[in-house]
Amino acid sequence: MKNAVVSDVVAGILELKERLGATILAHYYQEGEIQEIADITGDSLKLARAATQVQSPVIVFCGVHFMAETAKMLNPTKKVLLPDLKAGCSLSDSCPADKLARYQEMLRINGRRFQTVTYINSSAAVKALSDWVVTSGNAEEIVRQVPEDQEILFVPDRHLGSYLEEVTGRKMILWNGSCMVHEVFSIRDLLDAKKRLPQAKTLAHPECPANIREHSDFIGGTEAMLRYVGQWAEPTDFLVATEANMLWQLQTKHPRHRYHPVPGITCACNKCPHMARNTLEKIRDCLRYGEPEITWQPEFDAARRVLERSLLPSSR
Repeated sequence: MKNAVVSDVVAGILELKERLGATILAHYYQEGEIQEIADITGDSLKLARAATQVQSPVIVFCGVHFMAETAKMLNPTKKVLLPDLKAGCSLSDSCPADKLARYQEMLRINGRRFQTVTYINSSAAVKALSDWVVTSGNAEEIVRQVPEDQEILFVPDRHLGSYLEEVTGRKMILWNGSCMVHEVFSIRDLLDAKKRLPQAKTLAHPECPANIREHSDFIGGTEAMLRYVGQWAEPTDFLVATEANMLWQLQTKHPRHRYHPVPGITCACNKCPHMARNTLEKIRDCLRYGEPEITWQPEFDAARRVLERSLLPSSR
């Protein structure tokens, strides 16, 4: 019965999508059933760039609020729908724009010369206060572009920031934020899993704490993980330290391998509760009713300029 209901919902989505001329974008951290119906799946960088190539008048963004904001800023004339407006982000919440502005002013008063490099997991108001916006896919490239005579204020993810310090050698001022999903991987359970599967390769997202990263064979964003796994011709076991829905994408793209989620401290697998707010039913309803819609906000103008020069190659 459940499969019949799901099939009816999916049929409704596809019919509405065709009627409206909509394009569905879905992040790799969405449930597999949502990724399956999407026109484009990807990480934040891929989806941001893909959004600028969409020809349809309507974009349904299956992700979290800051991602849909980004799609709107890069597509001012298009209608951007987010299935659930409450799909937020713990990293974005950790860095309120007013608090960042006060901290930047304090640094300036103290004579510090710096550029603010902001992880895309942030609000539009924070992006508007930034010099650069990065994803895990282009962060190293952007950090290396910042002149050596200027400090880097990296917000809001301290773990991604510390990883970038390691790979670039640039000491940075790190904001004290973290992702609720990547923060709670269990190092003890990871080490136990490595003992059970001694031939397995461990993949870790750079949002993971240092104690997880230091026991990993590969560190990179989700697109980089897909490329890395694709290089292994023989069936291989992979321990995966990122949001658990990424395993669906890995299994779909490279089914010859075996994937094992690294457990969290309090659960068997880590899933983002904000991403989980989007459902097939909500996708159908947002197409049916044309809401919730991301509307243009005053801070979008400044944030858009930073996004374009940071994420779109032709703008740099």
